[in-house]
Amino acid sequence: MIKNKTILIAGGAGFIGANLVRRLLKHNTVTVADNLSSGKIQNLNEFFENKRFQFIQHDIREPIESNQNFDYIFNLASPASPIFYKSMPVDTLLTNAVGTYNLLNLAIKQNSLYFHASTSEVYGDPLIHPQVESYWGNVNPIGDRACYDEGKRFAEALITSYARVNKNLNYRIVRIFNTYGPGMDKGDGRVIPNFITQALDGKDITIYGKGEQTRSFCYVEDTIGGFLTLVESKLLGPVNIGNPVEHTVLQLAELIIKMTKSNSKIIYQVLPENDPKKRKPDITLAKNKLKWEPKIALEKGLVETIKWFS
Repeated sequence: MIKNKTILIAGGAGFIGANLVRRLLKHNTVTVADNLSSGKIQNLNEFFENKRFQFIQHDIREPIESNQNFDYIFNLASPASPIFYKSMPVDTLLTNAVGTYNLLNLAIKQNSLYFHASTSEVYGDPLIHPQVESYWGNVNPIGDRACYDEGKRFAEALITSYARVNKNLNYRIVRIFNTYGPGMDKGDGRVIPNFITQALDGKDITIYGKGEQTRSFCYVEDTIGGFLTLVESKLLGPVNIGNPVEHTVLQLAELIIKMTKSNSKIIYQVLPENDPKKRKPDITLAKNKLKWEPKIALEKGLVETIKWFS
C-alpha cells in the first residue's frame, strides 16, 4: 500500500482519475492537474475540504512548475471516449505526445516514479484473440480513431525510448481495457453509460452493427487495484489490466434492460469505421507476475453503476 507519499495525478478529474484520487488520498497527499477538456471539476468536489488535496487547472502540453516534489506521477491525461477525442483529435495527439514528454522530464527532474495509463486501443481491431502484450496491433493510422490509438502507441514508444536514454527513469505502463463504474459521465458515448441512461429514461437502446462485437468490462475498483499492484511491483510493463470475461454488446444491452426493469427496445445502427470487433485481454502476465486478477463480476458491478446513474 502506498502511504505518506506526495502524488501528482494528471487527468485526475476524469472518471478513472477521480476514483484513483479517492483511493490514494486516504493515506497520501494528492495534487490533480487537469485542463478540464473532458474531465469535470464536479468529480473532485468531495476532495476539496481535505487538506492533503490540491487541484491545479493545467494543460500538460505546458510544463508543470511546482514547488512540490512528487514521489509518484500518474499520467491519465487524455480524452478516452470516442465522442471526446474525435471532437479534439489534434489536442488528443499532442496531449499524448508533448504532455507525456513534459511529465517524463518532471519525473527525471524529481526522481519520481512515472505511471502511464495506456489503453487496449493500442491493439486496434485485433487479428489475434485474446490480446497479449506482445501483440503489435492492427491500427488504422489515418482513421478517425487514430488520434487516440496512435497517440497512446506513440506515448508508449516515447516512454520506453526515454528510458533507454535516461537510465534513471523508473516507469510503469498499464494497458487499460473497458472500465466502468460509478462516476462515469453519462454523455461520454461509451456503451455502458449509453445503455444505462437510455434504459432508465425508457428510450430505445442503440446498438451499432448487429451487436456481435465483444467487450470485456472491468469494474473501476478492480482496475485501480491493478494500477497500484503494478506500481508496487518491479514489473515495468506494458501490462494488460482488464477483465477477461467477454460479452457481446447485445448481451450487455439485454442484461441492462433486465436489471433496470426497462421497457426500452433495441434498435440497430451502422457500425462506425474501425470499431474493434473483439476485445478481450490476456491477463496471464498480471496473474503470474502481479498475482492480480479482477474480482467483481459484471452483474455485481452493474448494480452499483446503475444505482449511481439512478
